[in-house]
Amino acid sequence: MSTILDTIPTVFTPGTPGYDAARAGFDLSAIPTPDVAVSARDEADVVTAVRFAAERDLPVVVRTTGHGPVGGDEGGVLIDTRALDRVRVDPQRRTAVVGGGATWTPVLAHCAPAGLIPLCGSSPEVGVASYTTGGGLSPLGRRYGWAADRVRRIRLVTPDGEVRDVTAAPDPELFWAVRGGGSGFGVATELEFDLVPGDALYGGGLFLPGECAAELVAAFGRVTAGAPDALSLSVAFVSFPPIEAVPAPLRGRFVAHLRVTYSGAPEEAERLIAPLRAVAAPILDTVRPLPILEFGTIHGDPTAPQPVSCGGAVLPVWDDAAIEVLLAEVGASTPHMLELRHLGGALARPAAVPDAVGHRDAAFNVFTSAYPGPAFADAAGIQTAFYQRLLPWSGGRSLLNFTCRPDGRPVDARGAFDAATLARLQEVKAETDPRNLFRTGVTILEPASVS
Repeated sequence: MSTILDTIPTVFTPGTPGYDAARAGFDLSAIPTPDVAVSARDEADVVTAVRFAAERDLPVVVRTTGHGPVGGDEGGVLIDTRALDRVRVDPQRRTAVVGGGATWTPVLAHCAPAGLIPLCGSSPEVGVASYTTGGGLSPLGRRYGWAADRVRRIRLVTPDGEVRDVTAAPDPELFWAVRGGGSGFGVATELEFDLVPGDALYGGGLFLPGECAAELVAAFGRVTAGAPDALSLSVAFVSFPPIEAVPAPLRGRFVAHLRVTYSGAPEEAERLIAPLRAVAAPILDTVRPLPILEFGTIHGDPTAPQPVSCGGAVLPVWDDAAIEVLLAEVGASTPHMLELRHLGGALARPAAVPDAVGHRDAAFNVFTSAYPGPAFADAAGIQTAFYQRLLPWSGGRSLLNFTCRPDGRPVDARGAFDAATLARLQEVKAETDPRNLFRTGVTILEPASVS
């Protein structure tokens, strides 16, 4: 039987060549199993795929890089947007227009010659659209705010199969929702956003012996308490496997990885981080003047696809009791990385045009992630127990892009927003997608489903 999908040559069903490639992503433990996978060549293909799903009341899942939790276990239609990867930068207006399937790597490459920087995340391999619609926490965020705050326009294929250029003037509620409220309102085929000036930063990593964790975290608390907005810090505790892909000094070691990002003079950056350097002699020191094309080396996030188990939470303030819970979690035998990231600064200030980003008042973000290893099978349970112990301080709150369950099961968005923001998002979702065709890994529940 012929369908409107017959006009697209890159449509795949289970068992056919191309199906696995269309649904593949970074997290190999969260690969969706759609009835139909459409590798869209352009926006017209996206429209056709959405209309096909809408006519049959089939759920829709959008796939770019597969770094975040996704829906799709129930079948339906998967739309792979990776071919929509065009990037244009306007140096005079300091703006970028980016296709919905692009990652940050080509955006950085286009910005560098113009002396401009995008508010990308710690990994340039992440997709621009899902990162930005989920808020977008950048290592530059304390100075410049959330990536969602910089969005001027999002071109969206909505669940009715129509294309809308969503801006503040004609679509104030939808424009508010898609900037920080996630990707459950349609397929973003293009985004336009502001860039910030600069062609270099000062940053990198200090890798210290993990045994100094308590002293380092205490110094981290003191430094972040008085840090200027230009300084962003995080510290991650990780046991590196003894493999060649890991730099030789770090192989097989439990380390504290201090991540530094500073937009200003190197001398001032070194003055600010001196108390952290004083904790212990580094095993490896990569803090340096940093061209923006090397932005991803600050955190050094993994790039090879692999199974992942992760979780997240926010802390409203620095609390010594909560920090003790964190310190009790880290160690050479812990099967997951644990990161504590300083928030605040411009991240805490409201956007010039209000958006749906949640928990701007949070002081710190906590993130855990486990990758394949001898104890990977136990990692989900260990992380879940950790977040239960952290609950008295986190209150179950998390940033949307860090909202996930270590066991990979679906999660709803209640923890990612306050009650008023969630209720408003539910209203926009009900108006834009009344049949809930667009499924994401973090669900905006209908009001009756929230207790």
